[in-house]
Amino acid sequence: MTESKELATLGGGCFWCTEAVFSGARGVLRVRPGYAGGATRNPTYEEVCTGQTGHAEVIQIEFDPAKISYRDILTIFFHTHDPTTKNRQGGDSGTQYRSVILVHSPEQQQVAQELIRDLTAEKLWTGPIVTEVVPYTTFYVAEEYHHAYYKKNPERGYCQMIIAPKLAKFRHEFADRWAP
Repeated sequence: MTESKELATLGGGCFWCTEAVFSGARGVLRVRPGYAGGATRNPTYEEVCTGQTGHAEVIQIEFDPAKISYRDILTIFFHTHDPTTKNRQGGDSGTQYRSVILVHSPEQQQVAQELIRDLTAEKLWTGPIVTEVVPYTTFYVAEEYHHAYYKKNPERGYCQMIIAPKLAKFRHEFADRWAP
């Protein structure tokens, strides 16, 4: 039996956080941190951090849709970052930290827009959802030291203060989607 594969490309603030969450999701085959949504070709982390390239810190998720749906991926995404803050996640601010879904197909765009409508109707947050839904163009893989950052550095302050609580929230709210 061959597993099918699809891609999701998401930016929800620092890619260390989103990578750590999705690396533990059942049905996720691979997660890579990188940059997307900007104009500069082959940007470096330092260039993206200036906010001048137009890129967001994103993750690219390869997943098996027979085990986890795109809508489930997006549901986890919305519940593990703040989709109501423009160009900010916690203490990280700038366009590189914006909430963005880079869609790979018209079907993904439809799912994203429907979920945003549903979540807006549920009034889970006090402010409106500002997550951008834009066409996917190019993904640039981040430098190697960003890959599996939380796994390699769990004792670091940022990992303890920011990433660990997001993982705890994911494991609590999505216990059925966590692959221990």
